[in-house]
Amino acid sequence: MISPILSNIYLHEVLDSWFVETVRYADDAIIGCEKKEDADRIMKVLALRFAKYGLTIHPEKTKLVDFTRPERDSHNGPKVRGNGSFTFLGFKHYWVKSRKGKWIVGRKTDSKRLSRSLKAIGQWCREHRHYSRKEQHKALSKKLQGHYAYYGVSLNYDSIAKFYTNVRRIWFKWINRCSAKVTKNWEQFDDYLRDYLLPKPRIVHSFS
Repeated sequence: MISPILSNIYLHEVLDSWFVETVRYADDAIIGCEKKEDADRIMKVLALRFAKYGLTIHPEKTKLVDFTRPERDSHNGPKVRGNGSFTFLGFKHYWVKSRKGKWIVGRKTDSKRLSRSLKAIGQWCREHRHYSRKEQHKALSKKLQGHYAYYGVSLNYDSIAKFYTNVRRIWFKWINRCSAKVTKNWEQFDDYLRDYLLPKPRIVHSFS
């Protein structure tokens, strides 16, 4: 817990006090600019600002992204077509049209983060395969609920549903390896675990 706290205290002085129009979490930050020339100017001085405090910017994670709203009317010229996207805090941010036909920012689980989370589930199931079915169910249910609590945001249902499906598949695999009763298909698996159903995906944070 020490590192995130120190990061927040330090970056408050290094970055927040210097540039108030920023969105930051722990040691990650997004700086939004309306004009490209402003973004270019900030990029040039950002490293110098951090160096003043003995810090460096990650060269691979720090970049400029054109995140212009697609087909936005410009008062000074033709329509601007931007289709940029970026990954931040485990989400891929991208432009998508709402049900009302307006462009809004959508978020879905970053593919690398999803793969990493599923790998961790597989590792847990392998290391705890000796646990009772009740204990496994309790632990996996908590992991799923925690995943939904973070990634269960508007427009991200497909990603959390994919996580849910794959968690069931992983558990199915390890149950078959460790149980004397081999279940050969999903119907038998559901029947076998009828008293230990995993929580289904749900949107926890809904944004209009």
